[in-house]
Amino acid sequence: MNCDICHKIVATVHLTEIVNEKVVELHICQKCAKVKTDELKSQLSLSDFLGGLVDKPDTKKTVPTACPLCGLTFNEFREKGRLGCGECYGAFKDQILPLFRKIHGSTQHVGKIPAHVEKKILIDREKEELKNRLARAVKLEEYEEAARIRDKLKHIRQKRKR
Repeated sequence: MNCDICHKIVATVHLTEIVNEKVVELHICQKCAKVKTDELKSQLSLSDFLGGLVDKPDTKKTVPTACPLCGLTFNEFREKGRLGCGECYGAFKDQILPLFRKIHGSTQHVGKIPAHVEKKILIDREKEELKNRLARAVKLEEYEEAARIRDKLKHIRQKRKR
């Protein structure tokens, strides 16, 4: 199958898009794909992409003007698409959590965990989940279930002290 753009070279890149419940396929060669990629890069930068996803700051909320550690402003983050340091996550929390939710579908990290802290993090997650289940069971007056969950929590705490 030849390229749908130049009609000369064999197509090696195959794109499928669904537009208005209609499947549209595009088969292009590497040369035309590179040209199209370069065109897209010039038209859309990462900062433009992030700027479109980030909600406009709410005038009612007080937005920190800059990160207390590195001095990066939220507008600079929107332009660069990168935070300056780890403290920026806390400083701009209210603005970047909706962004994470839009991009990743969640605000909780679920990726790889460094081996030296993996066990601690998994235990902490389990404890947090048990605490939530305990609160829910008490609220629903399911006291037997609450007692079982409480015992599991106690067991985890004792195990952690060893």
